[in-house]
Amino acid sequence: MSENPQDKKLLVEVCISPQLYPVYQRANSIVVVIDIFRATSAICTAFQYGVEKMIPVASLEKAAEYKSKGFLVGAERNGMALPGYDFGNSPYGYMTDSIRGKTIVISTTNGTQAIEAAHKAQEVVIGSFLNFSAICAWLKTQNKEVILLCSGWKNRFNMEDMLFAGAVADQLSDAPDYKLGDAALAAKYLFQSAQKNPYRMLHGSSHKERLSKLGLKADIKYCLSLDKTGIIPVLKDGFLVKMG
Repeated sequence: MSENPQDKKLLVEVCISPQLYPVYQRANSIVVVIDIFRATSAICTAFQYGVEKMIPVASLEKAAEYKSKGFLVGAERNGMALPGYDFGNSPYGYMTDSIRGKTIVISTTNGTQAIEAAHKAQEVVIGSFLNFSAICAWLKTQNKEVILLCSGWKNRFNMEDMLFAGAVADQLSDAPDYKLGDAALAAKYLFQSAQKNPYRMLHGSSHKERLSKLGLKADIKYCLSLDKTGIIPVLKDGFLVKMG
């Protein structure tokens, strides 16, 4: 009996929540952490503006510890920057030459929790619409299975992360070496229905409404912008650094 060529293809999975990551975890997979509104968008922006390293931490206790040692720290919970810290998780907060060459600690409601969940994976990279083309092009050269890890909202599904995961899945499905798991296929179809106007597709979505009520519509639009940077942040020994 001949082997099915599909069995030799590299699997692309979408995990909709950090809490589900152990179900999807596979040896040798690349994990792309996604938090479109706004942690991974802010991280990509910080590297575009010259930050040297970022230290993602899940807990505010750890963030406060770094702050007490003199580190620059970005801290956000429930969409709001926390008082006493240097940044929140708005990309606009990192659009300054003052961060060039610096190390910044970051702790957010969702994104840094996802990084923590996946930190033992063979390779963890940061994905956003801002570095979309770079991420897709790089993944196609790696010859490895891919887990698109959505940060969601407090371990619940959200639309914007799924849209980005679907955009990547759509790109990888055009490459002959990949096959999509069911969640990746669903994400792809969601993206295809939204690609002409993702902002409109997100109308009524919980996180978009949450940020809009906080006066952060400019953040929403910026985080849906394509290809503002070609940089891919990658997790190395607990630090996020610029790939290559």
